[in-house]
Amino acid sequence: MSLQFEIVPVTPFQQNCSIIWCDETKEAAMVDPGGDIHLLKEKVQQLGLTVTKLILTHGHLDHVGGTAPLAQELGIPVIGPHKEDAFWLQGLPRQSEMFGFPLTEAFDPDQWLEDGDTVTVGNQTLSVLHTPGHTPGHVVLYSSEANVAFVGDVLFKGGIGRTDFPRGDYQTLIDSIKGKLWPLGNDVTFIPGHGPVSTFGSERASNPFVADEMPLY
Repeated sequence: MSLQFEIVPVTPFQQNCSIIWCDETKEAAMVDPGGDIHLLKEKVQQLGLTVTKLILTHGHLDHVGGTAPLAQELGIPVIGPHKEDAFWLQGLPRQSEMFGFPLTEAFDPDQWLEDGDTVTVGNQTLSVLHTPGHTPGHVVLYSSEANVAFVGDVLFKGGIGRTDFPRGDYQTLIDSIKGKLWPLGNDVTFIPGHGPVSTFGSERASNPFVADEMPLY
């Protein structure tokens, strides 16, 4: 028995919301419910799951836009991100305006996450890694049992997260990827915030931003 997941792309930004669940208990969580709540609820119903919490990797609108209404409707807590992203969540009305999204009200989660914390979903446990750079309070969720990581906008297949937003930093992001993600192992599958799934090993071999240094001949 292990952690299962299904990816549902939401919003005009095609953000990967991950519905994750324990296949023993059918307890589930949504990672980054950015919008299109009706699609997320339909998928949960199809899978026969009970969502018990919402987990956020960072505070950008396309990752959190559906959070407050879903939490209210389902009566469940919002977990994460790290408190360094509080300014992003407080700035949601402004973000909505900038990106032409419907108004999204500011909110705070029920629990901020810290590096080294754990989050449970049914009988499954996810480790929390604080991975700043794209945003200062970004977190990654890792299941050692399922050998899978939910990395938000830190790392993509062939790319990395943007660092030109307020309090983003390129070198900090590279350090987060190489210092926090690579030690988890080359065979770890990761689900990025946008685009296709990949493995850390594949990115170490070919990602132009974070590939291992090639020897010079």
